[in-house]
Amino acid sequence: MTVRYPRIDASDSQPATSASSMHRPPHPAAHAKAAYSRRPRVALRSRLCVVAVAVLLVAVAVIALCLGDYPLSVGEVLRALTGRAGFDSTVVLQWRLPRIVAAIVFGACLGISGALFQTLTRNPLGSPDIIGFSTGAYTGVLAVRLVLPGSTLAASNLGASVLASTTAGALLGGFVTAIVVYLLAYRRGVQGFRLVIVGIGVTAALSGVNSWLILRARDEVAMGAAIWGTGTLSLTTWGDVVPAVLTVALTAPLIAAARRPLRQLELGDDAAAAHGLRVERARLAILGLGVLLAALVTAAAGPIAFVALAAPQIAKRLAGLPGIPLLHSALLGSLLLLGADVIAQHIGGNPLPAGMITVIFGGMYLFVLLIMESRA
Repeated sequence: MTVRYPRIDASDSQPATSASSMHRPPHPAAHAKAAYSRRPRVALRSRLCVVAVAVLLVAVAVIALCLGDYPLSVGEVLRALTGRAGFDSTVVLQWRLPRIVAAIVFGACLGISGALFQTLTRNPLGSPDIIGFSTGAYTGVLAVRLVLPGSTLAASNLGASVLASTTAGALLGGFVTAIVVYLLAYRRGVQGFRLVIVGIGVTAALSGVNSWLILRARDEVAMGAAIWGTGTLSLTTWGDVVPAVLTVALTAPLIAAARRPLRQLELGDDAAAAHGLRVERARLAILGLGVLLAALVTAAAGPIAFVALAAPQIAKRLAGLPGIPLLHSALLGSLLLLGADVIAQHIGGNPLPAGMITVIFGGMYLFVLLIMESRA
């Protein structure tokens, strides 16, 4: 009996591809090459995003300088900025420009604060107004201001001493709230989801305390507290803006120094610790910096909601970066707050607090965000 073996051609012995090669994972060098090729495009997109938002911010600021009961042209605004245009200079430099600068500075503070908290918690809901820090700062302001005789919650009308006490109350309330939330959320470390849940509960409790403080006040004081509590820039003067600008300038090196530990914390606590980062110490330092920025805004303009929540996420999506960029978040925060204030001044017949506009658009943003998170 003759056994016949199948004939094997040369083409069969050296197949171009095989089942194992088809499912073989790509070499790590291929991933590195692809990432390197994408890096210039991501960097270009990020820079273009910064330029576009900055240009749009300047345009909205110019529009805000032109609009009002006493309208001005762009040329008149430019001449008024030199201080040699008489009444136009008074309108621009003393009435409108402080409010615009305040919106830009306070919006940047809220944007950076939201970016810090969202990076720490690794949760898009992690912002100072959601997890209670802005509410705690508001509680501190109410506790200080409602016990002062003749208080109307208008710091610009009551002098530097009351403004200093308001700032101190906001900082104290914000930091005490942060400590309480941190301790309640601590279980062999702080997890982002637990911090958000505890912060929401603390926010609800502090909202009740704030309502109780307002109800105990006199009618005119309670009315001022209710309006100021929505977040408004209507009473802003250079006396409010200059200390805020100086504070932000002093904290700028701290914000820059926080970028590296933030990027390490994005990798997770274990990876950050493996890189030599003291996780809890860095988390507490960043937490304190975020509370400081949020309390600064609350002391000057009241608790402005949803800017810190929306600005970092919008900035992340526009820039196309894996993490939350601080510069982009600051610019988006300034643009959102300035745009909300312009709309609040000129919509309808009577000016509204800017916080009412941010609540309306922020509520819609939060609704969309929750839908996106549920589908993820």
